[in-house]
Amino acid sequence: MPNGENWQSDVLRDLRGASGQQESQPQPQGASAQGRQPVPPRAHAAHQGAPAQPQPVPAQRPAGPPPQVRTPDSRPVVDKQLAGAGLKPRHGEPLAARALRAARRTVSSSAAREVAGATATAEVLQQAVTTGRQIAVTSIRGGAGKTTVAALLGTTYAHYRHDPTLIVEADPALGSLPLRLGAETLRWTTGDVAGIVEPQMSLLDVTGYLVQLPDNAWLLPGSQSQIGAMLDTKAYERVMVSLRRYFGVTVVDCETLPAEVARVALSASQARVLTAPATLEGISSTYAVLAWMRGLPRHVIEGTVVTLNEMVPHTGLDVDKAADTLKATGARVHVLPYDRHLAAGGTIRTELLAHGTRQAATRLAAEVFRLSWKRR
Repeated sequence: MPNGENWQSDVLRDLRGASGQQESQPQPQGASAQGRQPVPPRAHAAHQGAPAQPQPVPAQRPAGPPPQVRTPDSRPVVDKQLAGAGLKPRHGEPLAARALRAARRTVSSSAAREVAGATATAEVLQQAVTTGRQIAVTSIRGGAGKTTVAALLGTTYAHYRHDPTLIVEADPALGSLPLRLGAETLRWTTGDVAGIVEPQMSLLDVTGYLVQLPDNAWLLPGSQSQIGAMLDTKAYERVMVSLRRYFGVTVVDCETLPAEVARVALSASQARVLTAPATLEGISSTYAVLAWMRGLPRHVIEGTVVTLNEMVPHTGLDVDKAADTLKATGARVHVLPYDRHLAAGGTIRTELLAHGTRQAATRLAAEVFRLSWKRR
């Protein structure tokens, strides 16, 4: 868990200055650039969900990237020799459980309540935004399910919203976000784009450097699955300030705390998700972090959602009691139940998730998005 006065004072300074920085963020501008060619070497189709107002673009602009920027080679997310080692993806819950639930729905009035709840949740997720919402996902240790939660949030927003969704990997140390999202090849990384992106670019220009995903979602990876990729705070800030205006929601998969980029991402976000394994050790460490966060400006703890990830079928922990303890700090708490499909790793296929997992992920996304609205 984070400790030491230096880190705490740094985060406190970042968070106190965040509100002033956010007010100066540019408004979302239009995405279309009719008749223009994208800056990168590959083109993408125009996006129907982009904001309506046109983004001013200089009349004369070179059609390619700046000459001093070297175009990186495209690399596969998984080495071809390893790709065949994966087994067929499993469904998140056994066939018997799915059949039993289907039978209950045919004879129970709970189906109507479930539909009503899903409709209310969808209405929250589809709210229009005037400025892009930025949501940071982090943890205090590895193996807490941070990247899985970031991928679930990103795909949920992309599914429900009409405007583009951006998913940024701000964890360049061989992060698994591209694999979880089903990307096949990578070229441009967060560090690469930091040296290219310019405020006057259109959405069509920008998306040429991103990996296109289903449902109008876009991925900016942190590395090409290579050791040695670096990302400093200035590069991260330059990328986020330039890109977030084009997207209704941006989900940032951060490094674990107390990494410097993670601290900057937390301070600049309107909502934060702190993931923790549903174990006694995970609960204890998370409680200590939340208790420390209570000493920061009030909006920090109020805009934080703890996600307890059940990594195994039987955690040996009273999850409800643990959640109540964490809620006493002022943070929200959601539980992501054990899911065989998520536990197996690899690309997340939403149609294979257990019914309870899909519900939990959607409720989590709605809660985080609602909290982000409180920080204009």
